[in-house]
This record gives sequence, structure tokens and C-alpha cells, in this order.
Amino acid sequence: MKICFFGGTFNPVHNGHVRLLENTKEYFDFDKIIVIPTNIPPHKEVVFSVSDDDRLNMCKLAFDCIAEVSDYEIVENTVSYTINTMYHFKEIYPNDEFYFLMGSDMLFMFEKWKNYKELISLISIIVASREDDEFLAIEKKKLELEEDGAKIYIVKADPYIISSSEIRNKIKSGEKDFSCYLPERVVKYILDKKLYLE
Repeated sequence: MKICFFGGTFNPVHNGHVRLLENTKEYFDFDKIIVIPTNIPPHKEVVFSVSDDDRLNMCKLAFDCIAEVSDYEIVENTVSYTINTMYHFKEIYPNDEFYFLMGSDMLFMFEKWKNYKELISLISIIVASREDDEFLAIEKKKLELEEDGAKIYIVKADPYIISSSEIRNKIKSGEKDFSCYLPERVVKYILDKKLYLE
């Protein structure tokens, strides 16, 4: 079985995340896709203004038709190292092929990931290239990591013009145009629970 993992803070999950996963599905015939909201990301400082349950619920609403959503890293309640997460899922799926979807920013700093050489023995990496001028830099990084034994696939993804932090700022400032950046059910969830207003 071929399993694709997609992790992130998803704060909030937006249409760019959903489109990226849908786009990747067109390239690969995955048997299962598992989305994993991060608890504490190891590579950046994040202060969440919503609860872990809210982030988890928004992911379930956004990815309902295309992926499972795992609460593993949230329940672990510690720094979310991908190597630990992949070993957890290897216990559940010991004989299956693992793929890990990431953006180019994560690929460029991949050597900083915990036990990255050990990690590449467990997964194949799928990296999204959103800009034409980014593709050559990704190709160069791909060749470097392949010398360490990495298996890396590059997929073209449509550029996305806004980030989660910009969406949070729009909501907090009372702008009404934020809804076009989010799945409809996520918009309703945010409005109903009055999220991101503080």
C-alpha cells in the first residue's frame, strides 16, 4: 500500500493546502493519505491562538473527502519530529510505502530535520514547486539529498497568493474577504466559534 503523509500547523487550513493535496493525488496513485496537524513544530516558533482541537476539526472539515486526519502529534503533546511520527506509523503499516509531502521551504532545510538520514530510509519525499524560477533550485537540492540516499519527486503546484498568517490577520482586523481563501465548511466553523478574533 502507498501512503502519503502531509503535515503542517494548518492554522488555519486553507484552499492552498487542499489544492496541493488534490494536485499531488493526480500524480500518484495513493492508497491512503494521512494529514497530520503538528503539535509543536521544531523549525519555527508558533503561538497558536486557537485550540489544538479546533485545528484538528478544521482539518477534518477541509480534507473530509480526500484524506484521513490523524491526531497523533497533537496527542503526543511534545515537539513534533517527523522521524518519531514515521516510526509510529511504521508500527501500524510495517510493509507499506511511505511518501511525505512538503513545500520547497522544508526541502531546502531538510538537513536540519532530526535524524534526516535515518528519515530518508523510511520515506520518499514529494516536494511541491510553486514557481517556475524555483524549479532549478529544487532540482539542485534534490541532487544533493539523493547523494545521501533520498528518493525525491517534484510536482508542479499552482502558486497560492496568501498564507495562513495573512488570513488570520484579515479575520482579526474584521475584513470580510477572507472567506474566499478557505473551504466553505472551515469558514463556517471559524465564524461559528469566533476564532482568530484576538
